[in-house]
Amino acid sequence: MQDYVYLIGVAFLVGISSRMYMMRLDHRQYPTYPQGFISHITLGVIAAALGAVAVPALAEREFSAVTFLALAAQQFRDVRNMERQSLDNIESTEIVPRGTAYIEDIAKAFEARNYMAILSAISTGGSFYLLDTVLNISLYISLIVSILVGACVALGLKSILTRQKIGEIADVIPAKLEFDGPFMKVNDIVIMNIGLESSRQRYINEGIAVEIIPKEDSAIGTLSNLGQRQVIAHNASIQLGIKKDVDEPDFTPMLRRNPKNESLVMTLVPIKKDASLLVEIIKNVPVIESAKGKSYYLKGR
Repeated sequence: MQDYVYLIGVAFLVGISSRMYMMRLDHRQYPTYPQGFISHITLGVIAAALGAVAVPALAEREFSAVTFLALAAQQFRDVRNMERQSLDNIESTEIVPRGTAYIEDIAKAFEARNYMAILSAISTGGSFYLLDTVLNISLYISLIVSILVGACVALGLKSILTRQKIGEIADVIPAKLEFDGPFMKVNDIVIMNIGLESSRQRYINEGIAVEIIPKEDSAIGTLSNLGQRQVIAHNASIQLGIKKDVDEPDFTPMLRRNPKNESLVMTLVPIKKDASLLVEIIKNVPVIESAKGKSYYLKGR
């Protein structure tokens, strides 16, 4: 294996770099705590190392060593279970829960990103072996080209793994919030019955509303999905803040369907009252996998 030091080294570095590239700490606030971040980086190191040694193992006809990739795949499937369990455990502490669909989507994403590290490392190592050992091209050119190949694979996989955003499938516009007696309405769609006068007054003074209008028929089923609605409500509440306590169900963000144009309307009592900011937040909410492809029957209607 001494002859493969450069191959293993460059493949490992590209593999772990690709995992770090996908490890963002953003507005979704996960994973931001040290334990979660370290565990994911550690798994990324293991994935990159497995991918880096796969090519030398094949080159030396050590086919039994490649079986570790199958073992790794099983272990990374356990990553999904770990993420799912961690998020399920803290779900009850959320003022506006993520929902089971969003939790499953996050868990699958973290599993897939470890495979991304393996594939990036394998493609880098395979390119280096072909150039340096098979074609006898100089070491520096082999290093540069193999790094570029690994980087292209990482970018391609990132493009595949990147979710659509609500703004790509729907238009989001500010809407009119009003009351008809105790009934709260947004653009003439009844949201809920608010019995307390004090709650109605808070909505009038501090509440904002938006309408989410699908751009095409294929987006109707996605927006109607209950899991997707929960994702929108959760992201809006954690980014804009919400004036709601655990014993105040009146202020839970609600999304209702408009049967006239298949749009969604939503109300929120935020900490910062800014309708334009809420519009931008919702446009950047990810479309979860379980909500996609729910309305193919509408094609050709």
